[in-house]
Amino acid sequence: MRRFLTPGWLGLHALAIVLCASFLGFGWWQFDRAQSGNDRSWAYTFEWPIFAIFVIVMWIKMIRDELSGDESRSAPKVIEEPAEAAVKREIIRQQEEEDPALAAYNRYLARLNSESHRRD
Repeated sequence: MRRFLTPGWLGLHALAIVLCASFLGFGWWQFDRAQSGNDRSWAYTFEWPIFAIFVIVMWIKMIRDELSGDESRSAPKVIEEPAEAAVKREIIRQQEEEDPALAAYNRYLARLNSESHRRD
């Protein structure tokens, strides 16, 4: 539970509290306006508390993701089939013989591609 007392998390907790209080306050303000005869304010009376509920749901989701994220933080391993890896090595070897600049560029693209798979 100490991880939720870091400066980043304390900021998120404070933001969630401020947003919820503000949204509920805006809902109360719209309710007062609606009772004064402003018909449009009836919709806002119900809309602002829904925003507050959304903040609470997202806050809970972030906490659950953080608690369950320990196992999923390690990047998933991309398993290549041996034949596919051999073909890739052969293509790279041929390209290095033909054009070293093109081979370097293709290695760069392959590295970017493998990094994008790690983020998914």
